[in-house]
Amino acid sequence: MSSNYKLNHTDSLGNGDANSLRSNPENAFSDLTSLAQSEKAVEELLIQQTPMQASDDHLIEFSEALRTVAKALRGSAEGKALAQAEAAEWKRRYELERSKNLDLLRQAPLNEEANSMEMDHIAKSPRLHVPENGKSTRYSLERICAHEVLQDCEPNSPIGSNNKLKRKASFKLSWGCKGQANDQHKKDIVSFESGNITTADRSSKQISLTWETSPQNVLIFTKPKSTSVQVLSVEMVRWLREQKGLNVYVEPRVKAELLSESSSFDFVQTWEDDKEISLLHPKIDLVITLGGDGTVLWAASMFKGPVPPIVPFSMGSLGFMTPFHSEQYRECLEAVLKGPLSITLRHRLQCHIIRDKARHDYETEENMLVLNEVTIDRGITSFLTNLECYCDNSFVTCVQGDGLILSTTSGSTAYSLAAGGSMVHPQVPGILFTPICPHSLSFRPLILPDHVTVRVQVPFNSRSSAWVSFDGKGRKQLEAGDALVCSMAPWPVSTACQVESTNDFLRSIHDGLHWNLRKTQSSDGPRET
Repeated sequence: MSSNYKLNHTDSLGNGDANSLRSNPENAFSDLTSLAQSEKAVEELLIQQTPMQASDDHLIEFSEALRTVAKALRGSAEGKALAQAEAAEWKRRYELERSKNLDLLRQAPLNEEANSMEMDHIAKSPRLHVPENGKSTRYSLERICAHEVLQDCEPNSPIGSNNKLKRKASFKLSWGCKGQANDQHKKDIVSFESGNITTADRSSKQISLTWETSPQNVLIFTKPKSTSVQVLSVEMVRWLREQKGLNVYVEPRVKAELLSESSSFDFVQTWEDDKEISLLHPKIDLVITLGGDGTVLWAASMFKGPVPPIVPFSMGSLGFMTPFHSEQYRECLEAVLKGPLSITLRHRLQCHIIRDKARHDYETEENMLVLNEVTIDRGITSFLTNLECYCDNSFVTCVQGDGLILSTTSGSTAYSLAAGGSMVHPQVPGILFTPICPHSLSFRPLILPDHVTVRVQVPFNSRSSAWVSFDGKGRKQLEAGDALVCSMAPWPVSTACQVESTNDFLRSIHDGLHWNLRKTQSSDGPRET
């Protein structure tokens, strides 16, 4: 259920059996009628009272008490009816999800024993998976069995010669696979040899990109309404074409600016509508951004799937994602085009909204990809947000405050940091769960693993709606019953490094935030003897 309600009251009309109400949700409406009749009886009692004198304090207090009782009865009836109606709705959704999971398992059986165990497990614990385009998600398992890799002991070994000592127990490892036949990449992280589980040390490995063929097509995104950026773009486009012989693509706005500068820029290519934008990725080898972090976010948003490598030049106010300096753009691009180049894989979140008023349970809106964060806030209302949060269908908490931030690790130095979240290296796979001004001092930020699915829902008893924005734009309203579902997208954004990923990250927080900058302690002070 999306809400937990506990009703404790004494019903003088004989309707206080909570167990019978839970077993029969329709009783909520009969209770509503009974309590409404109780309220009516109280009002009739008030009308039948003889006119009271202003000096009779006891009768005045008694009448006010009766009105308070009538108001309490009305509120209790409304709350009980709402709770029972919501329980019936979520029970219907539970049964629907359970039947769909069973149908999926019947269509793709693993084997007789595993299929029966899997059907029993999923039937008892249905998971809410809302795939793209409203289609069902196939949920399979990739297994490695211990008995397949454990070898029999040699006859001359101490274990083989002692009948009391037996081979270690066989076991298996399984990975849940969402929408794919297997999850092979997990085997690169978790090693399984001789019945022992080990993990690969991947944290210190810097990812490097090497060109097998020379890049031919370059796409340039620029910060708008900036004279310095416009001057540099003119110079860079001419250099890429004349010195490197590359095909240059720009935005329609930038092409108009270049043609106004000189008619010799007619070689520059662009697009005309959104349909052509979706065809950019198969053509573009490299993306160059001239601006700040906002320009990088804009460039990433143009690609709804895989993103070409991005070379970001710092020409903005902050540069957590822009390590290259525009003054040395020729040397930087020479090194990038020659390769190899170190890259930072920046994870993105894939989000979609489930409307309570949708015709089908799996009818969702268009997927949104974000590089920094998803923000759910209270908008212009004066009421606190009321958000129920689930992680893989496990209840996390109820957020009451100004809102909630679901951030990538690349966005840890953005809104999440201002709201009290931690700074995280951008290549750490995870989802940051950061409240905005919570109404509880013990509500501290969380960092969740990258494989989970986070669902944030506006409960039916919320006083007001909420608003959600994706990387600061695309603002949408969430009404009562609507839910936002977020998971890690399979298409990261790769940005080129000036040195390497960790060096660039530490330099960005030192330069951009002046992190831990203080005067050095005096050396002529008291010393330990």
